[in-house]
Amino acid sequence: MTAHGELARVMLTSRQIDVRVQQLGAEITRDYRDRDLVIIGVLKGAAAFTVDLARAVDLPVVMDWAAVSTYGRGSTAGEPQLLKDIGEELTGRDVLVVEDILDTGTTLSWLMARLRGQDPASVNCCVLLRKPHAVAELVEPRYVGFDITEHWVAGYGIDYAERHRNLRDIYEVRLPSAVKSASSS
Repeated sequence: MTAHGELARVMLTSRQIDVRVQQLGAEITRDYRDRDLVIIGVLKGAAAFTVDLARAVDLPVVMDWAAVSTYGRGSTAGEPQLLKDIGEELTGRDVLVVEDILDTGTTLSWLMARLRGQDPASVNCCVLLRKPHAVAELVEPRYVGFDITEHWVAGYGIDYAERHRNLRDIYEVRLPSAVKSASSS
């Protein structure tokens, strides 16, 4: 148990995250050299990861932000809704969408399809965390930070009930037993 109550244990330390972000940055630098790269971070969960990743990319990149929600005021996912659109023109440019967690893939699939409609040269994605057994939509990220289990997580920009985004490590969330059994069905 941690001092943060609902957080059970550290799943990924800040050091592990830093090392992997540097590796991803080197891969992206190699793959997008001499290209016009626009990095689009998905708010709010991917904000910390997007900034750190962009700093690890040794290229002149443009950054922009999108906010998409599938939850509204409840805890059950619905249809994606665009809360904040990007401002950059994407025609003929390479786009890399940066997301915190790939779970069902619904939000990321919807956002990438929307961006493809703006006639970019390419649209790929980079996810910090991937839950391989939960992916329902056809989303194949070009870059993956870590594969994790089905646990709910918080920290490093990722929230649990809007809390814990400020933590440097990523923690497993200790769910109340009623929520845990509903989320595993």
